[in-house]
Amino acid sequence: MLCSTILNGKQLPPEQSQVVVPWWSFTKTVLAAAALSLVRDGLIQLDDHVQEGQFTLRQLLKHQAGLADYSELEEYYAAVAEGQAPWSADEMMQRLDGARLRYAPGAGWRYSNVGYMLVARLIERVTGVSLGTALTQRVLSPLGLTHTRLAKKQEDLDEVYLGAIESYHPGWVYHGLLVGPLSEATMLLNKLLTGKLLPSSLLHEMHDAIVLGGPMQGRPWASPGYGLGLMIGGTKSGHMLVGHTGVGPGGVIAVFHYSSGNNAATCSAFREGSDEGGVEAQVLERLLAAVGTCEDR
Repeated sequence: MLCSTILNGKQLPPEQSQVVVPWWSFTKTVLAAAALSLVRDGLIQLDDHVQEGQFTLRQLLKHQAGLADYSELEEYYAAVAEGQAPWSADEMMQRLDGARLRYAPGAGWRYSNVGYMLVARLIERVTGVSLGTALTQRVLSPLGLTHTRLAKKQEDLDEVYLGAIESYHPGWVYHGLLVGPLSEATMLLNKLLTGKLLPSSLLHEMHDAIVLGGPMQGRPWASPGYGLGLMIGGTKSGHMLVGHTGVGPGGVIAVFHYSSGNNAATCSAFREGSDEGGVEAQVLERLLAAVGTCEDR
């Protein structure tokens, strides 16, 4: 397993943390940060209806817009496994009947990659630049990330560690797929959650989570929840984590932050396979060990 940990703002000795990996759904945290930077700058309001549909930016970021998800399509997984060229976004939406809301916006919760595809479109519309440029200008560069980028073509993944698969087309990730070193994933979440990009008022909004249920079998969560682009929840060991897990063909990435008293740690890990709970549990173990080292002094 590849790991990277920051403790109280300092990078701990890396474990292959410079290896470039796909960030999968941790990309959602970056999309949320970019969208909230637009709110910060007065370019859009969090609770106004957006041009992309009859829902608000908050509802999109919180998976409460009423949208379905293309992960529900069996033919999606079959097409990816067969190495087919990605469908166009229009074809994907037609297969999914994606324009049809499954519930009234704000009245439920349903994880939706389609919702974050619309967030990506909103960012491009408001900024007037491509998604990759907008993410670089609004999140990556301000936080000091220099090796993370948006992958668009299959060859963009030539130098990326994909775990158990040999090739993949990033066009199958309709909200966009960031790739970068684990160390930069750790840096991004650490700086974001310690106020280096957004004002405290918007960080508070990001942390305002809906609780999704009780303990999850095979995963460390006792009370999983979701804020604005952030998984937020209490673990079965009684600790509160903030971050995001992402899983795709070949591997899992988990990037989480934990604080206790005056000490805080952020850890990222990537491992082959599809065991989200196993990677999350190892990240939790490393976070507790890092913070515990300080508390024992």
